[in-house]
Amino acid sequence: MTEIMNGRDLSAKVKMNLKKSVEGLKKVGVTPALAVILVGDDEASKVYVRNKHRAAEKIGIKTIDETMPADSKQEDVIKMIEKYNNDPDVHGILVQMPLPKHIDEKAVIDAIDPKKDVDGSHPENMGRLFMNDPQALPCTPRGIMELLKEYDIDVRGQEVVIVGRSNLVGRPLAALMINSSATVTVAHSVTHDLQSVTKKADILVAAVGKAKMFNKDYIKEGAVVIDVGINRTAEGKLCGDVDAKDVMGKAAFLTPVPGGVGPMTVAMLMKQTVEFAERSVANV
Repeated sequence: MTEIMNGRDLSAKVKMNLKKSVEGLKKVGVTPALAVILVGDDEASKVYVRNKHRAAEKIGIKTIDETMPADSKQEDVIKMIEKYNNDPDVHGILVQMPLPKHIDEKAVIDAIDPKKDVDGSHPENMGRLFMNDPQALPCTPRGIMELLKEYDIDVRGQEVVIVGRSNLVGRPLAALMINSSATVTVAHSVTHDLQSVTKKADILVAAVGKAKMFNKDYIKEGAVVIDVGINRTAEGKLCGDVDAKDVMGKAAFLTPVPGGVGPMTVAMLMKQTVEFAERSVANV
């Protein structure tokens, strides 16, 4: 039997605990605040921002939504970031990706104060993560680690294969796994004989953005399968990078799409915002 790792339930539990933390912060005069900057009118980005806003509202986090036109100059986006860098009442800053093509994503990320970087993507935060001295963590990898912990899956000594090397998921997740004493392989689009690599994995993480790419032929018996992909079928239904029906019965654990990693990403964004607010109190 394959056990489904329920990210929705764990996310709800995390948010319930965060609500209590926020109530405690408000008693000492601090309301956690998150500034979300959206540039352009990408429909998927709008949905993500709405979901984050709703999650924050339920917890008691204040959100400041800044929507900028698609033709905004890069310098104006950076000025907006600097405005919130300098605002002591704002604890977290998130720039929703993707940005319009004329804006340098790296320059924008570099402009965020590392201590307010709730997405954990600033080079200082990435460097600290790889040095096992994290200040902020990318939310999807952090959510994956929380899911594994919830299901009592100890990664120490385990053979972990991550397929995908993005700065948001693959690379930081590899660092988190190494910091937790796993043995890590990062595979990607030019990996030779990918199937033979993934079939060695005790824990397989699929993060390539190709619908149902990984079937039972890619996994070994009893593997933990983490599906990070969010794709749409020809019928318009959401699906992951893993062919969930095909791996059922062969995988020991599987994250569903939707309802697996996705809700945990939002929960970790909220958690990090609250943690930043708690640090601001501790540093007073």
